[in-house]
Amino acid sequence: MNISKFFASLKSSQSSAKPLGITSICTANPLVIEACFAEAKANDERTRKANPILIEATCNQVNQDGGYTGMNPAGFISFVHTIADRANFPHDQIIFGGDHLGPNPWRHLPHEQAMKKAMQMMADYAQAGFSKIHLDASMSCADDPAVLPPRIIAERAARLAQIAETAAGNANHQSPIYIIGTEVPVPGGANEIVADLAITSISSVKECLEAHEVAFASLGLAEAYQRIVGLVVQPGVEFGHQNVVAYISDKARALCDWRAHENGPMFEAHSTDYQTASALRELVVDGFGILKVGPGLTFALREALYGLDQIAGQMTSSYNAGQLSAAMEDVMLDAPANWEAYYDGGPREQKILRHFSYSDRIRYYWPDPTAQSALEKLFAALEGQSIPETLVSQYMPALYRSVMEGIIGSTAHDLMFAATRLALAPYSHATLPE
Repeated sequence: MNISKFFASLKSSQSSAKPLGITSICTANPLVIEACFAEAKANDERTRKANPILIEATCNQVNQDGGYTGMNPAGFISFVHTIADRANFPHDQIIFGGDHLGPNPWRHLPHEQAMKKAMQMMADYAQAGFSKIHLDASMSCADDPAVLPPRIIAERAARLAQIAETAAGNANHQSPIYIIGTEVPVPGGANEIVADLAITSISSVKECLEAHEVAFASLGLAEAYQRIVGLVVQPGVEFGHQNVVAYISDKARALCDWRAHENGPMFEAHSTDYQTASALRELVVDGFGILKVGPGLTFALREALYGLDQIAGQMTSSYNAGQLSAAMEDVMLDAPANWEAYYDGGPREQKILRHFSYSDRIRYYWPDPTAQSALEKLFAALEGQSIPETLVSQYMPALYRSVMEGIIGSTAHDLMFAATRLALAPYSHATLPE
């Protein structure tokens, strides 16, 4: 697949009667990724063509130091390919993206030290075969002012692009395509109740594009600048721990009309988790050709697993309902680093957030050995059993109708994957309409 041509075709579709897009799947959860491959195969059948799937890793998740997954970029690609093989999904239909690639994991260091680490990370991503690169040097480092000027952000982004160009070329990979944008939402959602959001201004977009064009040209990267296919902007979409700000097309109208009139880069929408199906389609129609989702998928997986835990308690005398959530509570309390600084309130409020917040910070804990052991016990309790429709109706009601009509199976694995795909389906129909 020619990556540049594919994204160029997405952009050209924005001016057609039926604009297309692509879902950016931002997760390292193997169960979610496997469900995404199943959804992608269904999309191929529905549209009667092979559609690429875009899977992204973030700078904090995957880097040369292992990130919070313990994987470097090459390891992440191998990890995803293993899941693809299990799902019988072709490798050449997978686009790998690197999200927020910049000094963010090392922003506690002086900027040159942080940039040195970021450049090594960028080289590793490009050499491994990541072909969609989000250049994000927007964060301040230890010796920086609180807010970086667009010129400095662009200069640092260009330095990172230069590394990516060299590393991809040395590894005989296609030249990467780039995403830029300085008004970048917080990765994983906001840390507070979100009320209203300021839409990115047209002047900010112009300033960002002009600064990057100058910075790229100064390093002899004029051709690479032409491969900037997307721009991260704030269209008025976000989610916090307990609420979601819905997309309202009219609020972003001026920005979207400017993009269409100027034939500018596609927009990339971050934090689209939990948006309605109609809102997701409106985003694509308005020029947001790339829709990013992550916590919304693991949130759906957690809901399914907790529902299956309750079902197992009803069906099996040797299994006590609630033991999965109890195990996860112990894991999170023993290692609070991934939630403690994010969840406010008293003990009861924090417990609810640990398990049920939209930001889904419980997702960091599923690889823990204790969590994996609890999952093994859950699936062992339900192994080989067909779950009655009435229990599906009680504990997983969103799937009841599909089970009753025989559209999906009623084993634990059937229901777990169906629940995850149910969260992904609105993205499929928003980006690949009938």
